[in-house]
Amino acid sequence: MKQTLKNLRLASGKRIDLSIQDGMIQEVGNLNHSDANEIHFPKDLYVSSGWIDLHTHAFPEFPPYSADPDDIGFKTGVTTVVDAGTCGADHIDRLYELSMKRKTRVLSFLNIARCGLEKTNELADLHDISEREIVKAVKRYPSFIVGLKARMSASVVGSNNLEPLRLAKAFTHKLNKPLMVHIGSAPPLVKDLLELLDERDIITHCYNGKDNQLFTNGGKPIQALIEARKRGVSLDVGHGSKSFSFRVAEDATRAQIPFDTISTDIYSNNQLNGPVFNMATTLTKCLTLGYSLATVIRAVTETPAKLIGRTDIGHLKPGAKADLTLFKVEQGTSVPLIDSYGVVRQSKGYIQPVAVYLGGDYYEL
Repeated sequence: MKQTLKNLRLASGKRIDLSIQDGMIQEVGNLNHSDANEIHFPKDLYVSSGWIDLHTHAFPEFPPYSADPDDIGFKTGVTTVVDAGTCGADHIDRLYELSMKRKTRVLSFLNIARCGLEKTNELADLHDISEREIVKAVKRYPSFIVGLKARMSASVVGSNNLEPLRLAKAFTHKLNKPLMVHIGSAPPLVKDLLELLDERDIITHCYNGKDNQLFTNGGKPIQALIEARKRGVSLDVGHGSKSFSFRVAEDATRAQIPFDTISTDIYSNNQLNGPVFNMATTLTKCLTLGYSLATVIRAVTETPAKLIGRTDIGHLKPGAKADLTLFKVEQGTSVPLIDSYGVVRQSKGYIQPVAVYLGGDYYEL
């Protein structure tokens, strides 16, 4: 069935119509079809390609870092969730099978440890890192597995320091996949991690407020970050329970080192009890930092799609999948926003998803 969605507004403010048929976008622009299936939307409604959450925990079997993909996905306005290392090679089949039963599109950054988050010090024993099993998994699911994930903080790597990252880098070069790297407490030092990263690599938790962070106590970017940005390393918000600091985010904004992608690091507990709650809240926090709506929405659509090599999602062009997020921006509404350290800022407006299209199927939220 063909549908024409009328009078929608882009984050830039431009108004467009969209024609959808068979789960795909057919036409974009000012469409004047005499179509029986025209749907007219309120003037205050925005549309974007479906939101992509680049860092989630969308596998329900390993609490506390666990959730059902639909609970953190389409029900919150997110049409694609990328599981960021909950599963390694030992459990990737189960995640894939689960993804086939959910409405939300599920993709994976495969944990380089075959056990994934079945244990949370998964990189402390190098025997748990099997190149053979990683390669087999990627060959089974070349589109589903969009990259690899390495959690490079002290509690995860034990005494192995940088060695898991060196191994991960070798794997990603062979597989031609991006690498997402979690940063946290030292060792290893974040400056040493950065020196091993290059184009297509992604640092997640870029605004964490721990001692081992990307900015000095004076709010200046460390030199290794400046050099990494020149090499094309991307920065992902990865909010999480303990990894988003308003102070650090404000330092980054003043230093003109913006995020590339906005993700939540969401799972059941920080969805229910905060401080994450959902993608809309995380987007609102970034809006409150002073970024434009267009910049914020790009960081959850076009840019993450590009980083994971997906040309079929993340944009509103003919031939793209008809995954859409419809949302409002409550300009006159100010709400308190809390970071991972209990610091509160008052919002400047509030983003509220109201519906999604998934392959042309419409779901009100």
